[in-house]
Amino acid sequence: MSPSRPPLSRRERQIMEIIYRRGAAAAAEVQADLPSAPSYSAVRALLRILEEKGHLKHEEDGARYVYRPTVPRGRAGTQALDSLVNTFFGGSAGLAAAALLDGKVQQMSDAELDELESLIVRARTEGR
Repeated sequence: MSPSRPPLSRRERQIMEIIYRRGAAAAAEVQADLPSAPSYSAVRALLRILEEKGHLKHEEDGARYVYRPTVPRGRAGTQALDSLVNTFFGGSAGLAAAALLDGKVQQMSDAELDELESLIVRARTEGR
């Protein structure tokens, strides 16, 4: 598992979503995309905090800073999921999967169910 980073607040998660969607963004672009956006200086402060937490890096583009994620979205998602599984399910992927699927299996497509079945079969044949 990768090094742990401080957890993100709701607003920080919103900012990360914007930056992942855009690929890179300056503070004004983030502010324009935020629901109930705080002031420009508050957005800049949040971007600085995300940079201090290791989620963002910036590069100078003239007079503005352009922020980019430090890790690809998929890896960041995996890290966040690992943290969630460890925190709420004692590290048990099985318990987390059961909670995620509880009551939702009926909503899954045949392709999703086939993929899930394939993962289970692979786990059993490759060992634990």
